[in-house]
Amino acid sequence: MPTLHRTVVRPLITEKSSAAYQARNEYTFQVHPEATKPQIRSAIEQLFGVKVTGVWTSNVRGKEKRMGKNVGRRPTWKKAIVTLREGDTIEIFEG
Repeated sequence: MPTLHRTVVRPLITEKSSAAYQARNEYTFQVHPEATKPQIRSAIEQLFGVKVTGVWTSNVRGKEKRMGKNVGRRPTWKKAIVTLREGDTIEIFEG
């Protein structure tokens, strides 16, 4: 079971996630692969002081990458999309 600071690995700030933030108040995070939805919800609420209304998770497969003749593989990781209560924001995404 991951700890509070290891549950949320990093925020994912992409063009697609920025559009979702502006339209639907959704934020995207990379989370620990073994983290459950209740653990993600409590970690976000405690770290950022906001109220979470919904959590969606998906496992992202690692891609095969070539380096010359060698073929390597990137690791798989877990993504969480979090919806916040109306009026709540996370300052990391607003910069």
